[in-house]
Amino acid sequence: QVHLVEAGGGLAQAGGSLTLSCAVSGRTSNTDTMAWFRQSPGKEREFVAALFRGGVRTYYADSVKGRFTASKDKVKNTVFLQMNSLRPEDTAIYYCAADQRLILSSLRVPDDYDYWGQGTQVTVSS
Repeated sequence: QVHLVEAGGGLAQAGGSLTLSCAVSGRTSNTDTMAWFRQSPGKEREFVAALFRGGVRTYYADSVKGRFTASKDKVKNTVFLQMNSLRPEDTAIYYCAADQRLILSSLRVPDDYDYWGQGTQVTVSS
């Protein structure tokens, strides 16, 4: 089993920054691909970023490309999402997700991930 715990959410002003973290515990061998998703009220959960196959390559949603950076500290088994130039439309609950054998075509599909954190709220004021 894998346990994911997000932290670092909160309130930021437009143009500001926040850093989210996701601590991974349990069978970390089952977390080959780590990803961030977000969900706003009334909307479906959407892909934000992913560290594919241990971070061999990192992928981003077009809406956050150039503003957000995903990274992983392998020693601490923690994944980060550095969010800069925040916009009000970035307001959402942010979730950390993991999967062991995800294929590239499933990278942006929430249902294809086996493990999820509880989420952390990010609110960006204008």
